[in-house]
Amino acid sequence: MSEMELVEMFGVIAPTLRAAIRAIYKSETLNPVSTQRCDLAMPKNWATFYNLEVVIALAFRLNTYEASRIRQNVLEGICQRKENIVSFLISLNNQQNISS
Repeated sequence: MSEMELVEMFGVIAPTLRAAIRAIYKSETLNPVSTQRCDLAMPKNWATFYNLEVVIALAFRLNTYEASRIRQNVLEGICQRKENIVSFLISLNNQQNISS
């Protein structure tokens, strides 16, 4: 989705959306290399497009009515899966300095 599509979908202004995306990337939750691409939207007009991972992360980051509806739909989709098991991978990186 393009930035303008996301602005409309989440009911926010562009600076708010950009700040949320920067925060997601700064926290290293997602990587821009794998979640966004630049492409020609119109002749001589480049646009950045974001994948579904960014859309879902934004739904949990933004506090708008539209974002809450998207969160609800995502969670319902997870809970209503036909499979009974939902697997999550949790990585705990324990890097403590050991003193002798």
